[in-house]
Amino acid sequence: MAPGLSVDLRRCQVLGLAGTAFLALGGETAGALPVRELAAPANARAALGLVGVYFGVVLLIAAWLLLGRLVRGSRPPTPRALLLVLAVWAAPLLLAPPLFSRDVYSYLAQGAMVDAHIDVYTHGPSRLGGPLAEEVAPLWQHTGAPYGPVFLAVARGLSGLTRGELPAGLVGMRVVALLGVALMAAALPRLARHSGADPAAALWLGALNPLVLLHLVAGAHNDAIMLGLLGVGLVAALGRLPFLGAVLVTLAALVKAPAALGLAAVVLLQVRAGRGPVRATAGTLAAAAATTVAATAVAGTGYGWIGALDTPVSPQNWALTSLLGRATGALLTHLGSGLAPLAVPVWHLLGLALTAVLVAAIWWRLRPRPVYALGLSLAAVAAFGPAVRPWYALWGLFLIAAAAPTAPVRHRVAAVTGVLALATLPSGGPADTGQLVLAVSGGALAVVVLWQAHQAAQAPTLGHTA
Repeated sequence: MAPGLSVDLRRCQVLGLAGTAFLALGGETAGALPVRELAAPANARAALGLVGVYFGVVLLIAAWLLLGRLVRGSRPPTPRALLLVLAVWAAPLLLAPPLFSRDVYSYLAQGAMVDAHIDVYTHGPSRLGGPLAEEVAPLWQHTGAPYGPVFLAVARGLSGLTRGELPAGLVGMRVVALLGVALMAAALPRLARHSGADPAAALWLGALNPLVLLHLVAGAHNDAIMLGLLGVGLVAALGRLPFLGAVLVTLAALVKAPAALGLAAVVLLQVRAGRGPVRATAGTLAAAAATTVAATAVAGTGYGWIGALDTPVSPQNWALTSLLGRATGALLTHLGSGLAPLAVPVWHLLGLALTAVLVAAIWWRLRPRPVYALGLSLAAVAAFGPAVRPWYALWGLFLIAAAAPTAPVRHRVAAVTGVLALATLPSGGPADTGQLVLAVSGGALAVVVLWQAHQAAQAPTLGHTA
């Protein structure tokens, strides 16, 4: 371990490293593997891998919570020490198979489609055919890409660089995700200082968060590069570089659309610095428009991404509005009503309307705190949108970590993190009863091991007292 780290910090480092090591090892048989390597859930190696993954997840959560106690203690670790811990925890995941989602295969297929001059907004990966398309989940085989031209340009570049080879492409996508996480970690301390928060606490909650390691690093999700660009864009705006801030935030939105809300923060930061509201708004919109035109032209994908913003979601998605829509539809069917097919779309529209009202109220009330307002707004978009995934929580969590005004807010966010970290199988697929039993067994085994380790550590102290 690195010199200068306290004994307690080393223990957190080792415990988290053990957690991600078990994650990586378990993922070799239970992760989101290429279809030719997938084992049946009843396979003994796959079952052992699933137990190992959840054993690792619980160890990682425990290490993170213990690290949180150190951050809140009388001698908290420095941001530099926390960044070292993040690097150590992430290391075992660098060459691990994809975990908790098969989205990375979609990214690679879409990049190959752009490289082959196939319109990714009109056609799904099935149009590409071949080994890459076979890796995409059946649900998304015929669905256009919901991503912006900046990300598709990155995916296209990787496709050309790796020549469509799957192992190299997976490593490349993980490197892109790691760059995004690095940008997030670089932006958090500066955003925290601006917001009057503790930089170490911001790094703990926003970068060392288990969801970052599980879904942005192990899952290689493009949300990492979106959040990284958004974070450094806000830092640029704080540093009196509003044009650069608007450009970077727009690039983030051209990865995934929710980041466009960051332009409101760029405007308000300029107003707080003394610039007139009309001038700030006009300048930000002009920078955003120019960036959009230039990025779309360079990517060569056209403006189909605008229509792709309403890309259909999984019919079994567990978003709140989808759950309410399915329940309402079932009730209407039971009552013999012909309105049942409208239930889910209506609930989705209600969710979008509620989101718009909440976002407007948040910005009106928190105008003096634009970074915090943006974090809460992105959390509302994730919570009440038509699609929810555990990593969507990071949209708001990242900025809430930097700008949360009180410790109770951070504690509630940490509790949500712990729950969501356990919410997805490493294969990225739906769970059956047997898999749930194995997952619970792995987590319970980790709890027993942690308890026994705690008791063993306390035994010498108790004996000395006696």
